[in-house]
Amino acid sequence: MQATREEFHAFGEKHITKGVGRITKGIITKGEGSYVTYDDDRKLLDFTSGIGVTSLGHVHPKVSKAAADQCMQIVHAQCSIAMNEPYVRLIERLLTVMPHPTLDSFFFWNSGSEAVEAAIKMARWFTGRQNIICMQGAYHGRTFGAMAPGVFSIPYPYWRQFNLPTDTPGDVLAQEALYQLDLVLAQQTAPSDTAAIIVEPVLGEGGYVAAHPKFLQGLRKVCDKHGIMLIIDEVQCGYGRTGDWFAIQESGVAPDILVIAKGLGNGFPISGVVSRKELTDKLDPGSMGGTYAGNAVACAAAVAVNDAIKEENVLENVNRRSEQLFTALNALKADPDVKNCILDVRGRGLMVGVEFGKGDGYPANLSSLVAKKCIEKGLLILTTSIYEVVRFIPPLNISEEDMKKGIDIFVESVKEVAKSS
Repeated sequence: MQATREEFHAFGEKHITKGVGRITKGIITKGEGSYVTYDDDRKLLDFTSGIGVTSLGHVHPKVSKAAADQCMQIVHAQCSIAMNEPYVRLIERLLTVMPHPTLDSFFFWNSGSEAVEAAIKMARWFTGRQNIICMQGAYHGRTFGAMAPGVFSIPYPYWRQFNLPTDTPGDVLAQEALYQLDLVLAQQTAPSDTAAIIVEPVLGEGGYVAAHPKFLQGLRKVCDKHGIMLIIDEVQCGYGRTGDWFAIQESGVAPDILVIAKGLGNGFPISGVVSRKELTDKLDPGSMGGTYAGNAVACAAAVAVNDAIKEENVLENVNRRSEQLFTALNALKADPDVKNCILDVRGRGLMVGVEFGKGDGYPANLSSLVAKKCIEKGLLILTTSIYEVVRFIPPLNISEEDMKKGIDIFVESVKEVAKSS
């Protein structure tokens, strides 16, 4: 006897590890473009993109076809045995969009966490040093390497982390953060013990905050002075999300190691670590690898993603829709109906955060209440960070109409929550 839908849900809830959290109940059965459909026929506009992964929308026809075709050729061509053609084709595509021409050596893995692990391993190998400096509020994965001993942190140039006003200029925040870096190098990890500094050009899970170019340029100067590797983590903010291929391009800074993932494969698991050949030639053969690293199907999908971004003028759309989104959100921030509950609207491209205030009669979980209300009205959206931040991560190819629909739901939700508070 076949189980009812309710019985099937209960079975899943019982046997899926409790450590996995979900923002909605039910089972997603279909995705198409900017929408997902649940098994009870609910159809929701998706402004999460699987946390920035399905950047060309769900089931993009070119990407899915490329993966399906590859499935009929070879699925698993293990990287330690031989190269596979999609792997090499992907390198061809990526070389044309790298943020700096010195980035010419590629290693593909499965997830952002693994790519960060590989980047740290490389930096330690290249320098012969152990310690890593990261940013407060940063997120570099769930594996233990990114949280291991020998990791030190400095504040990110975000007004919250310095307890400064929201309108503090970005160059001032950059200067303050760089001063804290000087202190860490003087007091906690000497330059001669420091292998790398790892930074997201746009802080992801820490609140969707874009670093001022002067901060990134300052990091580059410190790294050059002391022979420290600069690892740029673009797992979430890279690959078109900010309106450029990579967020680091705005600063003109050249990474020693670039980490990419999420939108690279539009849902197929793939990540990449990119560095300079003069550095990676120092690695011993066999020192990098992994059972599923550079999977042929995922690489074929990633080739199609790259082609689609170029052929469909996706970056141009990101910048148009970004202007549409920021215009609406800033108007909402100034609207007296929300009673000054929005502190900050920030980000770049289609990686946008709205931070809500605490106090003034508003509940401490204002962002969660807004996100829940949005879901009730048909919009999937996420919160982020320890602060009250709702984040927008819609598909990069979202239409003007779907963007307006999502904005309208968000505006209605904010006003309803503010009115009831």
